[in-house]
Amino acid sequence: MNQVRQEFTAPQTQENRNKVKADPNRLAYHLMPPVGWLNDPNGLCQFHDTYHIFYQYTPGNPTGQDHRGWGHYTTQDFIHYQEENDPFVPDHFGDLKGSYSGSALIQDDIMHLFYTGNNKLEGDYDYINSGRIHWVMHAMSQDGFHFTPKEVLLENKDYPQNLSCHVRDPKVIAYNHAYYMVVGARTKDSCGQAEIFKSSNLHDWTHVSTITPIQRFGYMWECPDLVELDGRLFLFACPQGVDQVGYNYEAKYQNGYFELDRNLDIDQQVDLFHEQDHGFDFYAPQTFVDQAGRRILIGWMGLPDVDYTKPTIQQNWQHALTLPRLLTLHQNKILQYPISEIEGLRNKHIHFDIQENTIYTPGSVVCELQIRPQGNAWTLHLRKDCTITYDGKLFTLALGSSGYGRSSRHIEIDTIDSLSIWSDTSSLEIFINKGEYALTTQLFDGETEMRLSSDLGMDIDFYSYDHFEIREKVDKEDPTLA
Repeated sequence: MNQVRQEFTAPQTQENRNKVKADPNRLAYHLMPPVGWLNDPNGLCQFHDTYHIFYQYTPGNPTGQDHRGWGHYTTQDFIHYQEENDPFVPDHFGDLKGSYSGSALIQDDIMHLFYTGNNKLEGDYDYINSGRIHWVMHAMSQDGFHFTPKEVLLENKDYPQNLSCHVRDPKVIAYNHAYYMVVGARTKDSCGQAEIFKSSNLHDWTHVSTITPIQRFGYMWECPDLVELDGRLFLFACPQGVDQVGYNYEAKYQNGYFELDRNLDIDQQVDLFHEQDHGFDFYAPQTFVDQAGRRILIGWMGLPDVDYTKPTIQQNWQHALTLPRLLTLHQNKILQYPISEIEGLRNKHIHFDIQENTIYTPGSVVCELQIRPQGNAWTLHLRKDCTITYDGKLFTLALGSSGYGRSSRHIEIDTIDSLSIWSDTSSLEIFINKGEYALTTQLFDGETEMRLSSDLGMDIDFYSYDHFEIREKVDKEDPTLA
């Protein structure tokens, strides 16, 4: 085991893990870092009947201010998980400052992993237009657990010359009898866009096209993804630096999608951007297609560089992954909704009708709520200090003191027929009209029992939830093949 790997794994002791487990804010049915910091989901795929969920990981610092590698969970049912050995640590010249975001492609019974290697050169640099390495790295695996040595596919010199040093987050797909890679980019004059590369063998890549907005839309597009649904092609992206317009783009860093022409070999301009999740804590989503043909999305339950805080930092951990969500296309809008396997966590079921201004306590805050309002304008009080209101046009989520600086989020909606809420110890995932709109947030109210009240009658199904079963890794071997 090399020195970098030893340093990376050193904080993951049983003593540190047990301290983190003792935090009452630890989530019951979401994936979290065993210790330290978690951010972007990476390398999502199903390989040999097993789902692989990689993620950016900094075990030594819950604020992420350390060199990042990848963590790794596997599952076959999205309820029982195995923590695996960390596949990548920053031990190559190209990723000495971090093994950043990337993706997986299964081809000819081999798992290919692509990611951005990050390194900052010593010297007087701004690290935007000079001094930063953002190389595309590649490794392969025949079993999903042991990986070949890292290979450099693209260096800064291989990117278009009008780009800054910020070119990252490769997503690779098999498409139209070839392989295409999309990376997010920032130009030298700070405009966000995406670049497309093409290959016939997954090793040699040629730049073929650029995707730009008709008007400037943020200064950097992170975590791009190419998504096919019902014969149509979409670019998912996370633009940084988008100005708020009315109630649109309330988050500092955005997430959403553009529709594309299906010909990836030509330059394209895109215009209409659809926000994907309107909450306080959602970023860097990645999708994959499983063996059943489902397009599944998992996002990072977090956001970079925000003003609000998390008390979990003092307990030596931060962030989680969202529930896996099934994507479907309906009337030109991509819907997202938790996959059906999550219903396997359901325990106690209670059906009841809320009467006006009466408090109900059906059970644990670790639960699922299916809510059908009996009118077009209402206020719903949820847990300790969370309020959801709808005035017939505007939906508002307000977290009060439980938000730790998260104030309110808004969506303009014509009609609300249903609310589906997944509540965990310190998070909410809210889906309106079965996935037409979504809001993901963390909150910290210390509540253990759900409390509900409304100024309007509501029909509710309540399901208490069991916990994920997560088995810790026991094998400390280096998963990198010599």
